[in-house]
Amino acid sequence: MKNLNYNIKHSFTLLVAILSLAQGCKKALEKSPLDKFDSANFWTSESNTQLALTGVYRGNIKINGTEVLASDWWSYAGLLFTEFSTDNAYDRRGDNSSYNKLSNGTLTANLDVFKSYWSSSYAKVARANYFLENVDKAPIDPTRKKRYIAEVRFIRACQYFYTAQYWGAAPLVTKTLTAQEANTVTKASKAEIVKFVIDELKAAIADLPRHKDIPKAELGRASRQAALAFLGRLYLAEQKYSDAAAAYKEIIDYGDNIIDPDYAGLFQTSNENSNEIIFSTQFIENLSANAMNQHFFPAVAAGWHIFCPLGSIVETYEFKDGTPFSYTDPRYNAADIGKDRDPRLKYSVLYNLNTFKNLKYVTHPDSATSPDQLGAGKQTTQTGYGLKKFCDESFSGSLTNYGGNLPIIRYAEVLLSYLEAKLEAGDPIDQILLDATINKVRSRATVNLPPVTVTNTTDLRTKLRRERRVELAFEGIRYWDLIRWKIGNTVLNGDFYGAPFPGAVKTRKKGNITDPYSRWYVTSKAFRVTDHVWPIPQSEVNINPGLAN
Repeated sequence: MKNLNYNIKHSFTLLVAILSLAQGCKKALEKSPLDKFDSANFWTSESNTQLALTGVYRGNIKINGTEVLASDWWSYAGLLFTEFSTDNAYDRRGDNSSYNKLSNGTLTANLDVFKSYWSSSYAKVARANYFLENVDKAPIDPTRKKRYIAEVRFIRACQYFYTAQYWGAAPLVTKTLTAQEANTVTKASKAEIVKFVIDELKAAIADLPRHKDIPKAELGRASRQAALAFLGRLYLAEQKYSDAAAAYKEIIDYGDNIIDPDYAGLFQTSNENSNEIIFSTQFIENLSANAMNQHFFPAVAAGWHIFCPLGSIVETYEFKDGTPFSYTDPRYNAADIGKDRDPRLKYSVLYNLNTFKNLKYVTHPDSATSPDQLGAGKQTTQTGYGLKKFCDESFSGSLTNYGGNLPIIRYAEVLLSYLEAKLEAGDPIDQILLDATINKVRSRATVNLPPVTVTNTTDLRTKLRRERRVELAFEGIRYWDLIRWKIGNTVLNGDFYGAPFPGAVKTRKKGNITDPYSRWYVTSKAFRVTDHVWPIPQSEVNINPGLAN
């Protein structure tokens, strides 16, 4: 069998031409005109079918072969940039960026990010529909064909998972559309979309291979565990906690996945295909790369420093003994914010006087000669902090040609989600369960935090949500968590600060308010209850008024 993983990584340019019939005329939704390729001549070999499968997997927006834009839910920009909408991070590009507007009270149907996610999701759906309608024409071994079909149904179901989570009611398109159909399509209810996703994921699970049975050459293809993890996510969001627990327990019982001792390496090329990674977007330098390093590196290392962690997340990391952080604790050290703290802080966040690629990272607002001086210009930190997670110091090539992968689902999320499902279902919580879930995450060798022992619902919920936030920080999970918990209007309201700089001459305050901890004022958020559900992009409503909310 031809190495499909090679195709998944390297054949996107060819597929744009071959599969243009699956996403041609951009109207209200992506449709599939039949005037650009002879379909009858394409579905004549398994190699062509693998190319078509590649086209379903791949993202949508690339420049010179490199992913640089928020093309879809599994692009690094599309996934990780959602952190800017939360209490975890700030978009260096300012309050007017679309991501900041998702939570600062200025969300409207005209935000560019809505159009990007919408069009990219339906483009992927169109490619999936086209594949499913034509794959039976291809001369393929029936067992392999079942797997291909399961992969495409999984991908399509995941697009509708995101659609249901953020838009709720939306078109449910399961076939290629004519132009007229695309421009007049109607919305399905959120309940209908949720049912479709559940049914599709269950069908895919039956024919997908287990994680352990996917050879190294095919990493990046969907496994049974990946489909189960998305099923668990959907059940959590729908508050079907017993069903969620069952889905996650099935992953756990397989025993294919681990909590890797090397936390930092999971987000670097050195350990990117660990068995902790259940599903990821695969990239490769020179062939199908991304620009993560360009976007995330600090200015001192020639990066654009777009990703700026907020003080709120830094303050969430515990001290090493498991006690919550406090600025009044005698262990707090403004000159070394990571001292005596949860090791994941240093693995995830750059702070003043850190060393990055053997260069001194200086963000102090009084440091006039540093390219990363806080408040000095547009292309520097706006919080005093920088991103360390995903920034690969070992990389020496072009910053727009990086081959590091993007994890979508990790086993750590599965364990924390399983505990959440059991807790919210009202099931008994004991130390055995805690040790098998949250404490397994906390006890990985490079983290090694004290075990959680609380079992009462209120205290454990607080502890679990904090652990989830820290463990999965900057991985594109936080916004979805706040949405599904329906607490965006409480968490994402008020003033947000960056790093503390006691005694600094240059400061940034909100008006006349002096922060008691000498933190740099960054922004204010004003998330509204209505912002838990996105409006359908205005550009789509203009074409098809039937899509109006």
